[in-house]
Amino acid sequence: MTSQKPKAESQGDEAEGPDGGWGWVLVGALFVSTSLVFGLMRSLGIFFVEFVQYFEESAQAISWISSTGLAAQQFFSPLGAALCNAYDARVVVMTGGCLAGLGLVLASQATCLVHLYLTMGLISGLGWGLVFTPMVATVMANFTRRRTLALGLGFSSIGLSSFAFNPLFQLLVEMYTWRGALLILGGLSLNIVPCGALIRPQRRSKAPSPVDSEHTFSFSAALHRVSSYLELSLLCERPYVTYTMAITLLNVGYFVPYFHLVAHSRQVGFSEYQAAFVMSAAGTTDIFGRVVSGWFADLGHFRLIHLLSLWTTLAGVFIMLLPVSSLSGSYPGLVVISLLYGFCSGALTSVVFAAVPMVVGVERMMGALGLLQLIESGAGLLGTPLSGLLKDITGNYIASFAVAGSFLILGTFIMATLPHYFSRTDPPPPQRRSLDNKDKGLNPEMEQMNSLPSDTNHKEAEWTDR
Repeated sequence: MTSQKPKAESQGDEAEGPDGGWGWVLVGALFVSTSLVFGLMRSLGIFFVEFVQYFEESAQAISWISSTGLAAQQFFSPLGAALCNAYDARVVVMTGGCLAGLGLVLASQATCLVHLYLTMGLISGLGWGLVFTPMVATVMANFTRRRTLALGLGFSSIGLSSFAFNPLFQLLVEMYTWRGALLILGGLSLNIVPCGALIRPQRRSKAPSPVDSEHTFSFSAALHRVSSYLELSLLCERPYVTYTMAITLLNVGYFVPYFHLVAHSRQVGFSEYQAAFVMSAAGTTDIFGRVVSGWFADLGHFRLIHLLSLWTTLAGVFIMLLPVSSLSGSYPGLVVISLLYGFCSGALTSVVFAAVPMVVGVERMMGALGLLQLIESGAGLLGTPLSGLLKDITGNYIASFAVAGSFLILGTFIMATLPHYFSRTDPPPPQRRSLDNKDKGLNPEMEQMNSLPSDTNHKEAEWTDR
């Protein structure tokens, strides 16, 4: 053990520890990995026409390929969190990168749609699920004051890669056909592996006590351990259930403009290029919204939960105004509202994840993120069909956007029922119950963060050199 530094100097170093150094390298890893997960998923539509022509199947059957991949990514997120709690985030992310690349490589040899469902959908989706949640939780564990900014910078790659990947994938398909393009994308996805390797391996805690080892093979002990890895106890805690319900309602309407804004623009009489530009404009301000929101939140002038409520409400209002702005045939009006919607929708995504530690504490953040994605996945898949149904009933998208925006505003109202919501300062973050102390060390990345002082309560700690 190294000698202790003077008290004042030690506390100053500790306060800055989680907001600099290697944490910014992990932000770069998050930037690359999210672009190879969500940026790639957003751009798989390039292969849609190719698959329809080659396999001679319906558009609905082909659409299940991307839907299966998205559902698998969100469904396996709790598994990724549990494996990180049981083992190490570094190994889990690297394994996910291998699976993501393997699925795309195998898809390049597909001879029927079932092969694509199993490869691009299930295998790659499993890999994506093992990558996203651990990477987000690891970055959050290395930041305190600049946590939201770090997430905003990491997530900004989703919009940037969406712009870059669409023309790139189209070029690859034209040069190498869809099989060669998928093979190249499989190799590109393997770059997630070095991103995972950048996560520093953590020292494992000492072996469990003799009492624990005696009950290793008992059924009840096994259930307790699995429940601890998955953090299922969070489902019995009112703050987490309330927060999850609010985000789930938000997710119902959040993706509707991404699917139907272009179709609405065409329906009211704008050209194909004008309709496409509306979505591109929203995507551009989405990128700025993520970064600006993170920077502003970390200034500390307002609580994260209040900023999340603000951005969610504004995004809901602008979604409801999207069809209203084009009723008079004013294209500039539609563009302005789209720009504002894009900014607010990007701004709230940075805060959604950063607010989780305020609800459950940092130690249980990994499992909380996994469960959150699992629960909200159903809402995301429900929103677009509901919007389409309203369009079929009414003949236009006015009711579709109005209902979509109302779901975001309803989520804000649910969020207002959180304990201490109207307090001007954050309450002390909840701690893991003493009953789970025997599982200490399951998630060393989270434990390292808990050993660091927060902005509101700087405790003395002793640091050892790695």
